[in-house]
Amino acid sequence: MFAGEAAPFISELGLTTEHPVPGLSARYPALRCDRDDVCQVTTDMGYSNAASSVAALLYASGFDLRHTYFIIAGIAGINPKLGTVGSTAWADYAVDFSLLHEIDAREMPQEWASGYFGIHTSAPDIKPTFSYRTESFQLNPELVTRAYQLSKNVTLGDSAAAIAYRANFDTAPANQPPAVLRCDTASTDTWFGGAALAGRAETWSALLTDGKARYCTAQQEDNSTLEVLRRGGAAGKLDFKRVLILRAGSDVDRPHPGQSGSDVLLNYTQQGGFAPAAANLALTARPVIQNIVGNWPAWKRGVPGQ
Repeated sequence: MFAGEAAPFISELGLTTEHPVPGLSARYPALRCDRDDVCQVTTDMGYSNAASSVAALLYASGFDLRHTYFIIAGIAGINPKLGTVGSTAWADYAVDFSLLHEIDAREMPQEWASGYFGIHTSAPDIKPTFSYRTESFQLNPELVTRAYQLSKNVTLGDSAAAIAYRANFDTAPANQPPAVLRCDTASTDTWFGGAALAGRAETWSALLTDGKARYCTAQQEDNSTLEVLRRGGAAGKLDFKRVLILRAGSDVDRPHPGQSGSDVLLNYTQQGGFAPAAANLALTARPVIQNIVGNWPAWKRGVPGQ
């Protein structure tokens, strides 16, 4: 989504050939590719940029993407109940944490746990009708399983600052080294922090998926990107069953004991997570990309058997 996330992939994969595409972000106007037709597009940040750039890729690039595998890769806030700073996570579900009614918490009914509730519902614990049809996406479980199996034993990078920050937590996995995970993501253009909103992201993700999603990362793009890709699939431009989401925790979404909710958000850079998280995206994706490229005759037909 931005240059800092792109740089490790460009370096790791040797993406040296540029292909300008009309309609991409003015800051990132070209795809970068290698000789094996592994390419990267940088969309720019947020719902609007991500959707616009991916639409341009599908309809203005001239590429034949019908057999392409997509990895949506970026940093995120991470739930310390399931991961830690620097961990990477393959998602089965992406839920939209923006499509909501809201009453300020200072004015909500006393019995409510949150001022957020589903559109056209009357309380936070009622599952809404999916009238927007972008509220929740489930990715191909066979592909997610394969990606996780190929990458789960990767040794991830770390930083001294991240190690020091982790030590403030008294429970695992928040105080453990980063690892490759399989858990789910929430999309919202609002960059939130603190135990109350992070807890609501957990309950909202479970509510929208009938208890199946385990919320562990929060980011600003994925549901909008997925909707463009789903429409592209319906238009015959791609196979939506070939889409993956990989997010890495650059900062935790709620404070450690003794830390305030405002500090965990406003001073997120002090957690030391950005550099290892960005690098760990490429480290985690690399064995998946290498397996696809190295066994393309099998992968071209779909996810190979185990």
